Amino acid sequence: MNIFINARFLSQPLTGVQRYATEFVKALDNLIETGQIDKTKYSFVLLGPKNIKSELNLKHIPIKKIGILTGHLWEQFELPFYAKNGLLLCLCNTGAIFKRNKIVVIHDAQVFALPQNYSFAFRLWYKLLFPILGRFVKQIITVSSFSRSELIKYCKFNPKKIQVIYEGKEHILSITPDKSIFKKNVIGDKPYILAVSTMSKNKNFNSIVQAIENRKQLDFDMLIVGGKNSHVFGQTQIALPDFVKRLGYVSDGELRVLYEHASCFVYPSLYEGFGLPPLEAMACGCPVIVSNAASLPEVCGDAAIYCDPYSVEDIANKIELLLADKNLQQQMRLKGIERAKTFTWEKAAQQTITIIKNQYET
Repeated sequence: MNIFINARFLSQPLTGVQRYATEFVKALDNLIETGQIDKTKYSFVLLGPKNIKSELNLKHIPIKKIGILTGHLWEQFELPFYAKNGLLLCLCNTGAIFKRNKIVVIHDAQVFALPQNYSFAFRLWYKLLFPILGRFVKQIITVSSFSRSELIKYCKFNPKKIQVIYEGKEHILSITPDKSIFKKNVIGDKPYILAVSTMSKNKNFNSIVQAIENRKQLDFDMLIVGGKNSHVFGQTQIALPDFVKRLGYVSDGELRVLYEHASCFVYPSLYEGFGLPPLEAMACGCPVIVSNAASLPEVCGDAAIYCDPYSVEDIANKIELLLADKNLQQQMRLKGIERAKTFTWEKAAQQTITIIKNQYET
């Protein structure tokens, strides 16, 4: 059986969905290596456009550059032709409309729930694409029960077509910590609060900044990791006070060190399909404060302190509560590590292969 994997994600910057695709494919390759997937029955190939920026170090899944187009045009018109003799697996919300034999991973319904967070062109395309994919796709995979309910609500997907498979966290633990981030950004010995993600309004960074400003006596710095994509999120301008340092994109090794040395990780997001940064933080032993919204309670369980993302006062109170209690910090570190153990990329790959087997071998 030929299984073609849409590798357009290798031509894109590494954000949440690209991280998902990268780690999933690595786990899939490892299942072949360990004999959990019979390579005499299944043949996997990554099909990518000519402008691929990175290539994965895989043993059993080759990468093939195809076609002359790029972006959505490549995905809609060239990818289906090269994947015509097999199943197409699309991991990053999009898929070839004219290819019926496909499985698509759709991570969330945020473009429907919070359209104001996206540029006009982005939301128009996805509002057209998702309903068509749902109608003609073999199977939809999503990353939380919350996302499943949202996709059914907004896109009217057939519930029988949608299965939940959680993400993993091994990638952050497999990287060697890189402490050069502290010297490079002149980060001293003062304790710091960490926030990670894009600067979209949905991530609610304004509320974090206001919460810390309301508790200046805590004497903590705040570090923000991540960037802004105006093509996706539209223009967002957040004025940052002096005690906030925006580090931009950092390497995985630098990110791991930031997690490990942070006094706490704050993530009062208004909407998440899964919430990978809190899971990474928990895996690294960092106490986390997350919003009581969307998928975050589903992912974090009892291993997080929850705040109301719409209340600056509540966010401030939860930060103060955690930072003032060393015993609570240690308790949350241990709970987070244990909780994170239940989420693995290997499990995600195994469950996806089970779906493929059930679709085509019954």
